[in-house]
Amino acid sequence: MKILTIETTCDETAAAVVTDQLEVLASVVASQEDLHRRYGGVVPELASRAHVERILPVIHETLQRAGVRGQDLAAVAVATTPGLAGSLLVGLSAAKALALGWGVPLVAVNHLHAHIYACRLAAGEEVFPCVGLIASGGHTSLYRCHTALDFDLLGGTIDDAAGEAFDKVANLLGLGFPGGPAIERAARDGDPAGFDLPRPLLKDNTTLDFSFSGLKTAVRYRVAPPGEPSPFEQAKHQQTPGQQLKDIASWPRQRVADLAAAFQTAVVDCLVGKTMLALDRTGLTTLCIGGGVAANTLLRERLTQAALERQVRLVIPPLRLCTDNAVMGAIALERLKAGFVDRLDIDILPGLVRR
Repeated sequence: MKILTIETTCDETAAAVVTDQLEVLASVVASQEDLHRRYGGVVPELASRAHVERILPVIHETLQRAGVRGQDLAAVAVATTPGLAGSLLVGLSAAKALALGWGVPLVAVNHLHAHIYACRLAAGEEVFPCVGLIASGGHTSLYRCHTALDFDLLGGTIDDAAGEAFDKVANLLGLGFPGGPAIERAARDGDPAGFDLPRPLLKDNTTLDFSFSGLKTAVRYRVAPPGEPSPFEQAKHQQTPGQQLKDIASWPRQRVADLAAAFQTAVVDCLVGKTMLALDRTGLTTLCIGGGVAANTLLRERLTQAALERQVRLVIPPLRLCTDNAVMGAIALERLKAGFVDRLDIDILPGLVRR
């Protein structure tokens, strides 16, 4: 049994063909990084327009690589929640048209649950039940995952997601987009003790929620006092359209590296601390990590160390399965096997579904 999976929740146009043995026959991802780089973050309208242009070529290439036709598929799966509304609509519209044209079932996928299912794909064996941490550009959430189809939300960000904070701080420091890799590169030469930054909610053991907005603001105030623009912001305002951000002489490279390292360490402290608290509360001994921030080297190292100390099984997918992709949409196979299919009048749910 083979299914086509489609992913368009944010700024990656992706498709994959996966078998019921979790064999990936083909996977194609069209990135929009170059499109959004000049803005320092994802612009929703531009993202949705790019999806419109790329969705059919990506699907066509995926089917060609897999050597299958639409009529050979058992279902078409698509992520319908959560994500950017315009982006989700492009993927769902394409999936509906293909399912109707090929006469195959349509299966809706929760994008965040799929990130955890990427751990099942990476492990090659069962990972449920587990605690699941999703850390990405749009979401930072902790789940108790009973099965591949039964998730309970334990906590999540009350403001910015971890990946969003990385993007905004990188933009503030003039490091470029995407922010996660840019901050990590700068932090390699930095001293995390060079700046004293807060760890919001970390010491509050009554909640499994996260908060990164205050941390981002603290970085802003280390760059310039309240009410004053940072050197990087001044440079942007002074530039004419098309000019690239230049190095700021008043900010030594080492100081930028130290602040990047301090910020990265603060985020990782919060993620690891709350995740360990979730393990304590649930009593579970398997931990699965997903999302683009899971590609961060420091986070992977710290989680590995914490898991060893607690004798917890840790599963983190390879980097290609951490960032948005369609392979993780193979979670649709679990829904299909359980007899769940969706009607063609299903709609998107851009906001986080708290279940």
